[in-house]
Amino acid sequence: MSNRSAVDTIKGYFYQFDYSIKQFLVLESDKDTITIEGVEDIDISDSSSVQTAIQCKYYEKTEYNHSVIKIAVQQMLNHYSKLVNDESEKIKYFLYGHFNRGKDKLPETLDINFLKEKFLTYKKDGNLISHYELLDLNDEDLRNFLELLEIDINAESYVTQLSSIFNLFKGEFECDDDDAENFYYNNALRVIKDLSVEDDRTSRSLTRSQFISKIDSKKHHFNKWFAAYKGKQKYHKFLRKEYFSEFNTSPFERFFLIDVDGDYQRNEIKELIFVISKRYSQLSRRKNKPFCPYIYLHNITDEDLIGLKSDLRSEKFNFIDGFDFLGAEFDPTSLMREANEHNQIKIKFVNDLSKLSTVLSKISATKEIYQFFWKNEFYSTTNEAIKQVNISIEHINEIKEII
Repeated sequence: MSNRSAVDTIKGYFYQFDYSIKQFLVLESDKDTITIEGVEDIDISDSSSVQTAIQCKYYEKTEYNHSVIKIAVQQMLNHYSKLVNDESEKIKYFLYGHFNRGKDKLPETLDINFLKEKFLTYKKDGNLISHYELLDLNDEDLRNFLELLEIDINAESYVTQLSSIFNLFKGEFECDDDDAENFYYNNALRVIKDLSVEDDRTSRSLTRSQFISKIDSKKHHFNKWFAAYKGKQKYHKFLRKEYFSEFNTSPFERFFLIDVDGDYQRNEIKELIFVISKRYSQLSRRKNKPFCPYIYLHNITDEDLIGLKSDLRSEKFNFIDGFDFLGAEFDPTSLMREANEHNQIKIKFVNDLSKLSTVLSKISATKEIYQFFWKNEFYSTTNEAIKQVNISIEHINEIKEII
């Protein structure tokens, strides 16, 4: 796939995600629910139990032709046929699409002949196939299907739809443009993504108030979809400016939780520790309150962690980990002791994730958690007084670019 094709494909995904987000924001009743990846891309069930299955298409550079949406119409008819055979309650079908041109080719009202000719008939192995006959549907069935089918190929453009979502966020949360994009939109992308991978259909459904509650989280989550939306360089620049600027060196107790799962070299982790220590340690006597950061390395093997510490010790890089002698129990107070110009403690290792909450609970100063995860977030504090920022990465070397 060419870079241009890849960009177009990603934009198509975002268009569907954005449409889902917008539908949550414009729901009129909290008795209505939206299901992600139900019968179609998005299913909406209203308070009277009327269900609409919606499929989104985005072809910004493509001319509309009936063949482009032919398969989608046939898939909807397949589902309708099952309901007919099972004598189940019927649902509505909505095909929502954006095309560059050629939209006048589709008549405002579809009749049964147009449906058959343009969408339900095709050639296979030199033979003319009638899709509706394969499904054993008659003309009356097709007329009933047409009454349930709506096609809109004059959908909003990607930019227009996104702009309308930002405006809805601004109205909902009384926020500015930056927060609408970088906070609420980012959170909404994460919620839609999380819903889409749930196995159980009921777990992929939310009401409007449930959706709003989830995106109004006080934690800062930055996932790979937001990175794709921003573009890697802009994504890193935004995070650096927002959370790791030159002025972000107040004497807080900062915890860097780093997922090293995947392809990594021990020397890369060591270099990263040097960078974090340099940026977030202040051991000068001129500092009223000297400090250094805490680091937890998720998914690192015991062998690699021991080897890493041995390397640091051989390079005269001082650290502590809460264990004062061979066979000692973990002592959070030992790990919390002040770093200063005399002891030159530059990093405090949290060896085990289970010890993290204990350490956090004993620290009375301002605490911040920066979690860099590879696939899934692996730690969440229940203390809302602690600032937690969760950032998706694809390789640990990205952390150096971000911080």
